[in-house]
Amino acid sequence: MTATFRSRLVTREPLYGAWSVIPSPLSVRLLAAAGLNYVVIDLQHGGATEADLPAMTSAIRLAGATPIARVRHAHTADIGRALDLGCEGVIVPNIDSAAQARQVAGAVRYPPAGYRSAGGVLAAEDPFCLVMAESAGAVADLDATLAVDGVDGLYVGPGDLSLSLGCELDPDDPVLNRALQRVWAACAAAGKPVGVHATDGAVARRYRDAGCTLITTAVDATAITRDTAAQFSLARA
Repeated sequence: MTATFRSRLVTREPLYGAWSVIPSPLSVRLLAAAGLNYVVIDLQHGGATEADLPAMTSAIRLAGATPIARVRHAHTADIGRALDLGCEGVIVPNIDSAAQARQVAGAVRYPPAGYRSAGGVLAAEDPFCLVMAESAGAVADLDATLAVDGVDGLYVGPGDLSLSLGCELDPDDPVLNRALQRVWAACAAAGKPVGVHATDGAVARRYRDAGCTLITTAVDATAITRDTAAQFSLARA
């Protein structure tokens, strides 16, 4: 039987993806066509809204990748709508405790395991739930969060985590590095995958070597500005 993205995720196979803040089916299809395993549509900080999801998720899927949503916040309606409109899983921000994680996991699953409402015309059969670890509180309650039934794994936002810890956004910063090592070790002990937002390919490879298996290697807006600046610099040289 062909492995699904979900099965590859939970068995902790390395998977590589991109982050989309540009609300365009064309741009996400180009990202997916680069050979990535997944594309995350950022509903929290990006330009896309729920109305954009059917076209964007279809474009990602047609290009051979898996569409995922980073929802706006840990709200039952936000989670359900993203899944009903074509996303195969969700990344849920601002989860600081196991109690919050339990509520989120219930919003992803149908009764009796959860309380999600059925009827989504584009709903995936077996969606996955990743909760974000991006605060000192989330790191402190890590073991309990990972033990919640229905939480399939964690996703680390190093930017917000560094803000919460009051340190630099640098994997070598001793405060951030200590927190990241704590996350890597806890996920490994729980046998659950950990994803991470990387700033570039070199940092992504470093996170992969540390045991991360869902690795975001590019952001569409950053890719445009970086390449444009680099080509402009070469042209003026």
